[in-house]
This record gives sequence, structure tokens and C-alpha cells, in this order.
Amino acid sequence: MFNPPTVPAGAFDALAPSLRERSRNQVAWSPDAEDSTPLPTMFISHGAPPLLDDAAWMTQLSDWSLALPKPRAILIVSAHWESAPLMLSCPDAGTELVYDFGGFAPRYYTLQYRTPDAHELAAMVRACIPEGTTLHQHNSRGLDHGAWIPLMVMYPLGDVPVLQLSLPTSDPAALLALGARLRPLREAGVLIIGSGFMTHGLPFLTREVLAGQVPGWSREFDAWAADALQTGDLDTLSAYLSKAPGMPYAHPTVEHYIPMFVSLGAAQAPDLPPTQVIEGWFMGLSKRSFQVA
Repeated sequence: MFNPPTVPAGAFDALAPSLRERSRNQVAWSPDAEDSTPLPTMFISHGAPPLLDDAAWMTQLSDWSLALPKPRAILIVSAHWESAPLMLSCPDAGTELVYDFGGFAPRYYTLQYRTPDAHELAAMVRACIPEGTTLHQHNSRGLDHGAWIPLMVMYPLGDVPVLQLSLPTSDPAALLALGARLRPLREAGVLIIGSGFMTHGLPFLTREVLAGQVPGWSREFDAWAADALQTGDLDTLSAYLSKAPGMPYAHPTVEHYIPMFVSLGAAQAPDLPPTQVIEGWFMGLSKRSFQVA
């Protein structure tokens, strides 16, 4: 059961010095390194502001990022930016954050995550998009909490350029194809991240959370997804609306599930089983997160 913290984001404050020190010692990705390989892609359950109150979860994310070379840049697709045509966030250094959440302590709305200039990354992304496909540069749109909350834990120095790409559709096949277009970025040291939540039935949590239990619909959907990921079964994962148990409670709306298809599409072999890095529960929701080569 989640208990609101006495000091909002106090767990992050306590961890931040060690997170930053570890990040300073992280080896940077380089195409000239003897063991240089394309970076994997990730799907992360991002947790919203309360992630910053969970020391164990933050440590999991930090350990995960540190197990990889530090990327040259990050392209992230978040559940919280659904927009067509396809859009990129503002590439300017220190772009403003989007505090797209409500009902939290004022402290969360003062948090900052300043990132470097990302114009080079924007040009790289545009080069991946086929001629005739609209890619709009949204120069007044910063990073939303599905991006900056986990990234301030994983890359706490704010020394990696970051851009956010909108979710232009909810169609898994189209998102897999979009991911495939972005695949060459990995060979240039760009980390591609889909950010959502493996289950996200917030309207149905009250009784279960008060009782300290994981709802059956959340547990069943998570087990189904874990099995399908374990076998690389993209067809089953794509047919979640008709095949997944626990629907529609696990995802009354689909935006927290579908970012995974961009991540899977950007993989070298999308139907190979990913490495499932984080599992467990937060307020009855599945934290399952994975990476794929």
C-alpha cells in the first residue's frame, strides 16, 4: 500500500547525490569503442510523481541505465502526448517542462530537469521519417512527466539531449512501423524509450489499494503480457483489446500500453523475447519494464 510521503520527493532528494555520482562515472557510448553495439530500446513504466517517493523503484531504474553506456541522445515516446500528425518537442536547451498532472503536493510542480540542445537529434529523427510524412516541430512543447520523471532518475545530470516524439495513433501495426523507421538511430548511440505503465486502471483502484491488494485484473493482464513478451508474440500483444484478460479495467484507455510498440518496432528483431528488467507493483499497478536488442 502506498503511503503519501512526509516530504514530497524526499526519497529522490536523499538518493540524488549518489545517483549523480554514479552517472558521472558512466562510460559514454562511442562508435569507436571495441565493443560498440547499437543501444537497446526500452519500455518503462514511469510511475508519475510518486516514483520520486519510492527509493527501491528509483534504484532499479538507475541500475538499469548504468548497466548500459550513457547514450549520446534520448528519443522518448510518452503516454501523455497523443498527437497527429507526428510531432517532436522543442529541441532548445533547457526547454520548459510540462507539469501534466493534478492533485499532487506543490513541490512536484517546482522540480526541474534541464537538458542540452537537441537540434542535432531532431535532424536525425527527421532523416528517418519518409518523404511525404508530416513531422511537425512543436517549438512550444517541452517534456511531459512521462519523460522527465523517469529520466531525472536514470540520467540525473541532465547531460543527455532529449526529445519527445508524439504518439500519432493507437494502432499497434503503425507504431511498430514507426519504431522500425527509427531503428537507425540506435546505431548512432540514441536510446529509444517507450514510456507508459503496464497496467493503468486508475479509476478502479480505490478498494484494492485501501486493502493493500493487487487487483485481479492487474495481476492477470500483467501475467498475460509477461508470457507474450517471453515468447516474442507480437500478434498476441497487438490483439490486447480482444485477447488480454483484465480488460478494460487494466487499460480503460490505451495510451499507457501502446508506447511499447514503438520500442519493439525499433528493435533489431522485434519478435525476439525482450529482457524483462523490472517487475512488481505500485498501488496495484504493474511496473513491468523491459529492454530489447
